[in-house]
Amino acid sequence: MSVNKVILVGNVGKDPEVKYLDRNVAVANFPLATTERGYKTSTGIEVPERTEWHNIVLWRGLAETAEKYVKKGSQLYIEGKLQTRSWEKDGVKRYTTEIVADVMQFLGKRADSGQDNGTVSNSQETPAAQNSFEAPASDDSADDLPF
Repeated sequence: MSVNKVILVGNVGKDPEVKYLDRNVAVANFPLATTERGYKTSTGIEVPERTEWHNIVLWRGLAETAEKYVKKGSQLYIEGKLQTRSWEKDGVKRYTTEIVADVMQFLGKRADSGQDNGTVSNSQETPAAQNSFEAPASDDSADDLPF
């Protein structure tokens, strides 16, 4: 058994680029930045802040939602899998690694209403679920945990 799972929380680096392929299937691409805070070690050495850039790919309903609502600077929770693609350009083989997301949650507040943003996921269960836009459910069961 193997697992290919990526979870990121970061800020969108530029507005999504959305293309429509055969049969009007949407695909969106955008960079997401995650930043590790800098710190000072016990010996006084300063470790600077470090930003990592991730290429995010969204398909179908998730891509359409990104086209409408995701903007440069948006803070997102992304859940998906790593995927590496290769192609040849000018006789040189090139590679890119992307996060193909199947869950996207908007973090922070909506600028226009001050309300929490929702979660969107690409579900294979029904076409309606692919376009769902729902607020995260509150889970009070954590109060019952023994630790």
